[in-house]
Formats: sequence, structure tokens, C-alpha cells
Amino acid sequence: MLRLRVFVALAVVLVLGAGALLAFRDGSNGLLTLGDPGGVPDVSPLVLPDGAPDPFAYTEDRRGEFERRAAQGLSHVLYEKSPGGIVASARRTARWRPLAEQVASKSGLDADLIEAIVLLESAGRSDAVADPELEGAVGLTQILAATGQGLLEMRVDVAASRRLTHRIQRVRGLGKPREAERLEALRRKVDQRFDPRRALEATARYLDFARGELGRDDLAVVSYHMGVGNLMSVVEDFGEGERPSYARLFFESTPSSHGAAWRRLAELGDDSSTYYWRVLAAREIMRTYRADRDALARENELQTAKNSAEEVLHPGDETERYESPDDLGDAYGDDDLRPFPNAPARTGLRRDRAMGELAGRLEVGRELYRGLRPEAYALALYMARLAREAGGGDAPLTVTSTVRDEAYQGLLAKGNPEATTNYSLHTTGFTFDVLRRYSGDRQAVAFQFALDRLEALNLIAWVREPAAIHVTAAKDAGALVSLLKEEG
Repeated sequence: MLRLRVFVALAVVLVLGAGALLAFRDGSNGLLTLGDPGGVPDVSPLVLPDGAPDPFAYTEDRRGEFERRAAQGLSHVLYEKSPGGIVASARRTARWRPLAEQVASKSGLDADLIEAIVLLESAGRSDAVADPELEGAVGLTQILAATGQGLLEMRVDVAASRRLTHRIQRVRGLGKPREAERLEALRRKVDQRFDPRRALEATARYLDFARGELGRDDLAVVSYHMGVGNLMSVVEDFGEGERPSYARLFFESTPSSHGAAWRRLAELGDDSSTYYWRVLAAREIMRTYRADRDALARENELQTAKNSAEEVLHPGDETERYESPDDLGDAYGDDDLRPFPNAPARTGLRRDRAMGELAGRLEVGRELYRGLRPEAYALALYMARLAREAGGGDAPLTVTSTVRDEAYQGLLAKGNPEATTNYSLHTTGFTFDVLRRYSGDRQAVAFQFALDRLEALNLIAWVREPAAIHVTAAKDAGALVSLLKEEG
């Protein structure tokens, strides 16, 4: 949504559960290490050594890779919220492609980006309205009334537009489509935000203006949602002279590095910081729509199968699942699963003592259900390190669940409404759950940062459940496995 704002309120979304701010404590070291009633064999915990190289640290020569990662990692919302599904939304948006190309050729802008903004903002609907009073975002590119009247020099008579909109709704309800079309033509004249050509031309004018102010095409697109003034403040907080690429600005701003820029981005609280990645995701969707609609339909199926993109990371028909305790035993023997130790001081992760509690009903030991694929184990340690470095302190995060087999999953589903009877990613060994109970606000905020950053790197898909954060690791996390070492 096109916004020009001077300031925004603090609205950081935390991963806190209700009444879940305090960790269990004892009187000695401050944290109660939960017991191990299952007798898990003693293993040498693998750790991420301090000072180990970070394969996911941003460098400008990898900008294209990081842009692709962020676009894919943050694309789920486009599939989840597209009216009628993403294929229908892409079809509506594609109707405006010739007009987008005409506008782009006159302004020197990228037609793909203009088209992507249309998909993201309105799903190709020229009559899309975010505010029934019409002061808010309207039209193909969701322009605010004040911005249209002022900066973009559009004709926007809100009162007349509102009256016509009410009449359009009434005559459509009476089954008079021709009269509705006549009124819509009148509305396009009094409120040019409803006119597709005028809306796209106005968006091009804004992007051209923003490019002049900010000096970069990518920053201009970011400002379409964030506003030029807000983005300039972020750039100033980031420092280092020349205007950085948005990829560098985003990925190098953390609570512990360029902290002022990170805090300002976090304070926006309205997805402004991830807007550019969603525009790039929309661009890729439109390219796929034109090149291979079956592939887009397949992607949509995977993206909407769960409340996250976890099936995109591990499609059910392409991913090995563990059916029985015997399968798990074989996987440990083949090193396809890594035992998950209870070594919070060394890994930053506490293993919940209830993990694997249903194993007895299958007449096996709990240790079978206390492990992860090497990629997921390494990712969990990396996540804990990110949270710690982001100011979360030394208190460990508690992992409540790791690998399961389908027999165990079936038992769990009988008594746990969060457990699916269909394809569970826990049966692949790539998924684990983190308890929504933290040592305090600082750890909660730091953990949220870690989740958001890993999602933007397309290394995880995650869902907030009532008691836990459900995390699925991507195979790309395998780049971390070689860094793991036995401590000492």
C-alpha cells in the first residue's frame, strides 16, 4: 500500500504465549535442567563452535542469491491470501500486462515490477478497496486518497466516489449490471484510483519520484509501502555513506549490528521491511504463470496444504517418512538421524523431559523420538545462536518434540488437536517444536528475530501453535552440518 508517513508506532509481534514469560528456575545456576526419565544414551553433543564461519552471512556479491531466498521464503502469504487462489489472481493480473508495459516504457521502469505490485496490492482487481470510506487504499495499486490528491496529482473526490460506490452496490444487488457499469465509468472520472491506466501511471510517477530521492530502483519499490521519509531514516541509521542495496540493508541490520536501523525497521510493524521480498515473490509468480501454469498450480497446492510453506520445503510425495520404530532405529544406525541431547549449556537448547512420552505405548524407548535429521539439528543450533547473539541471553530454548514415526503420530493425533492425521513433517525428521515459554521479553524478541531471519533466508517454515513454535528446516540447512564439532 502506498503510504507517506512521518512516524509509526512500535508494533513488534512477539512469540510470547499467554502468561509465559518466566522460565523455570532453581536456586543455583538460575535455570532448572529438566530430567531425563527415558534413559537416553549418553552422546557427545555436537555444537556450533564460537567463531565458526557463517555460510548465511550476507555479502554484496551474493545479493541475487539472498533476494531469491527472501522472495521464496516470504512468498507463502501471497498464496494463502490470494482471492480465489493464486492462479486466479495471476490470471486477473495478467490482463493488465499490456498496460503495464506501456506505462513502463514511458517511465523507464521495469514492467515486471509494476505487474508484481498489481498482484501483491490488489490481486489484479481494479475495484479493490481496503477502506469502505475510500480514504484508504483503493484500486489496482492501492493508492491512499491523500497521496493521490497530493503527491500524485490525481483527481480524487472521495465524497463523490463514496456516493457512486453505494449506488453501484445497490444496483448490482438489484441485478442491473449495465447500470452498474455506467456508474463505474462515472466513478473512474471522479476518483482516478479506480481507473487502471491512471492508477498505473500514478504508481510509475511515484516510483520515479522515489528513485530520484533514494537513488536506487530497489529502494524506490521498498518505499512504495514504507514511505520515502521512513526509508531515508532507516538508511541514515544504517550509516556507511552511500545508499546500500535493500538486500544489504535488510540482512546486515540485526539487533547486534546496525541495531538502530534494525530497530527502526522493526518499529514499523506493518510488514514494510519485507514488502520488497513479497514484490519479488509476486514477480516470480507472474513469470511462472506465463511460463508453466501447471507448475504454479503445483506450487499453490504445496503452499496451501499447511499453515506454513513446510510442504514446499518437503513435498509429501518426494520426502522419506518414518513409518515405524524399526524405521527410526535403522535411520539412527545409518546416521540419517542425529540423537538430540539434553545439553543446554553447550547447545543453547533444552530437551523437554516429556519428549517421546508415548513411546511406551509402542513398547519402545523414548530415545527413538529424541532426534533430528542432521540438517534440522544443525539448524536448531544455528537458530539458538542467532537468538543468543540478538540479545536473548544465555537461557536455553526448550524443544518439546522432534522426530516421530507414523505409528507414534497416530497415537498423538487421538489426544492432541494440533497433531494431524495426514502428512506430518515430524515423521520426516526435519521438524521440531520450541516451547513458547521464555526467560523474559528479551529472549522472546530475540527468538522472534531468529525466526523471521531464518524464514527470510528460506531456511525454515514456521507456525505459531498454542503452546509451541512449530519449525521445519529446509534441506539447505545442510550447509551448517559440516560446521558442527564435538566440544572439547
